[in-house]
Amino acid sequence: MDKEKNSVLIVDDQKTTIMVLKNILGNEYRVFATDNSQTALKTAEKFKPDVILLDILMNDIDGYAVLAELRNSEITKDIPVIFITSLNDVEDEEKGLSLGAADYITKPFSPEIVRLRIQNQIRMLNQLQTSNELSMLDQLTQLPNRRSFETRINTEWAVAQREKKPISILLIDLDKFKSYNDTYGHLQGDATLKTTANLFKKTLKRPGDFAARWGGEEFIVLLSNTDSNGALEIAEQIRKSAEDMEIPFTDTQNLKITISIGVNTYNHEQTALSINDFFAGADKALYDAKDAGRNKVCFYSGAG
Repeated sequence: MDKEKNSVLIVDDQKTTIMVLKNILGNEYRVFATDNSQTALKTAEKFKPDVILLDILMNDIDGYAVLAELRNSEITKDIPVIFITSLNDVEDEEKGLSLGAADYITKPFSPEIVRLRIQNQIRMLNQLQTSNELSMLDQLTQLPNRRSFETRINTEWAVAQREKKPISILLIDLDKFKSYNDTYGHLQGDATLKTTANLFKKTLKRPGDFAARWGGEEFIVLLSNTDSNGALEIAEQIRKSAEDMEIPFTDTQNLKITISIGVNTYNHEQTALSINDFFAGADKALYDAKDAGRNKVCFYSGAG
């Protein structure tokens, strides 16, 4: 159950204060602590807490300097920091907030105030996380959307280049989908897109395989550490599964649809390639599959 809890890091040079705060927060959160401001950044980067409680008056580096370090780190720059301090002048609070602190609690503190201030930050954090997740999801198919795919391919592309491993992409289009929509209606078209999305969830088994809705009736699959033979094998499995798929229409009738797939692989033995060129190759292969009569898998050879 601890893995499901939000987490709090306490940075305070008074061990008694750390003990009190642990008692206040320990039942509700995972609590980490350090009494040394010099190790605060390393501790925050290691545990990546959801909220940091930070004292200003420390024995070595003051809390303002610690906050500046936290804000300069890519790992910790967005973690909300609550100053908890014996400094109670308005100017001190204004300084802390102007430097980017999320909140300010003065000592001696009320346990309930600490709980409520932490809860407020956690609530805002969870709402933001939910909003970000929704913005990366296609609402119809519940697959990642184009924005999510673009984020993922940038990450995987960098890994593939660094480790010199092959990477493959499948660009997938439902055949004659406009006619299908015109014949059976848009509600049935939406149902078909959802059924197709479920097909990817069943076919792609490896943790690194990533499928997304590219837009309209197009889907896209990213296969990390996968050479051309592996990509063609997976593409054919997807094509055959789509061909065999039955899509409910009425109580007595199911419908069929086929897909065309363009495949491209980059193995780093080739000339340097951009992500846009990588995608363009898959797009060209998809057009070749369409020209070949649809319900086909075609591989981009680099020619033409």
